[in-house]
Amino acid sequence: MARDRRRLRAWLLAGLVLAVVLALYEADRTGVGEPSAGPCPDSALQCPEPGHGPGPHPTSSPSNSPSSADPSAPGGPSPSASPAPPSASPSSPPAPGTGGAPPTGPCASPGACGFPDARTTGPRIGLERHDTGNMSVKTDGTVIRGWDIHGSLDVYANDVTVIDSRITSANWWGINLRPGYSGLRVLHTTITAVPGKGPDNGGVDYAVSNMGGSSIEVGWCDVSVFGNALSMGQGDLHDNYVHDIIAFRNQGGEWQHTDAVISGGGNKGRLTVRHNTLLNSVPVDQGASAAIGLFADTGSVSSVVVDGNWLAGGAYALYGGGPGATGIQVTDNVFSTQYHVNGGAYGHVTAWNEGGAGNVWRGNRTADGRPVVPAPAS
Repeated sequence: MARDRRRLRAWLLAGLVLAVVLALYEADRTGVGEPSAGPCPDSALQCPEPGHGPGPHPTSSPSNSPSSADPSAPGGPSPSASPAPPSASPSSPPAPGTGGAPPTGPCASPGACGFPDARTTGPRIGLERHDTGNMSVKTDGTVIRGWDIHGSLDVYANDVTVIDSRITSANWWGINLRPGYSGLRVLHTTITAVPGKGPDNGGVDYAVSNMGGSSIEVGWCDVSVFGNALSMGQGDLHDNYVHDIIAFRNQGGEWQHTDAVISGGGNKGRLTVRHNTLLNSVPVDQGASAAIGLFADTGSVSSVVVDGNWLAGGAYALYGGGPGATGIQVTDNVFSTQYHVNGGAYGHVTAWNEGGAGNVWRGNRTADGRPVVPAPAS
């Protein structure tokens, strides 16, 4: 009897071991024992398939639908209004090729050294054509996603998000946030214009303009043609590719000044310009000002961060705010010689107020690794 009980226990133990081995094999074969990947937020960071870096963007798929997408048109449908997706946390790891510390060695081109270019900006999904014309957005929380817009957006609403879209404008601007409104976010969007078709003698002025009273976010956007591409005194401009600015004469017959980023001063909040590729190839005799122009046109320039950008072109690549500028931090930027031997036609930087309270100049260099130091104020 005792022998039978021992034999039974041995068989039970052998069966248990066999069951455990089979379970482990099945888990390994099916992957159920691996931790699942976290969700990919569709609002900000690029999320390539495992093992693949950012690839070419899908081509848009135009439709022949009429321009009934204009929400201001009588009886016309409005853009899909859903809660705007949250911003990426500042502590989130950068997506491949779209963030991180700037390289310290020589850089042959923006994309080769991890700066934004056509591969890492613009929409990530296929687009549906919308011939909206110049459209006003008046519903708070509107989200426009996946639209190939032929027209411009005039925003009279709070917390509007434009994401994974394309805007081709023949108006003064691509997207304009009006005074009294806030919370605009423009992400993973191509913003361009039709040269010769704008209202200012065929020219167009602002890809994104912030006339509101608070910060806006513009990130991972591909911006071209507009004379003063990103125009604002406060905002968060990051991971954008601004290129192929087109020179034009304004209605007075004078060449329009051109800048990839422009601020007129007098701002109440902070302007952050971080990890962008900002190119201004316009000749100086046709109005080129800067890659980043911080001008005291409407008041003193203050509270600006210019960090980790690739800058090229303009009369000077950077205008630093002038004698009254304070709280200007210019750090770890690369000044390229792709248009001019000194970054801009006349030099890398001008109007830098070295003695201004809170002004910091650190780690800025040329594309071949030489330090860039502002000339003493005259």
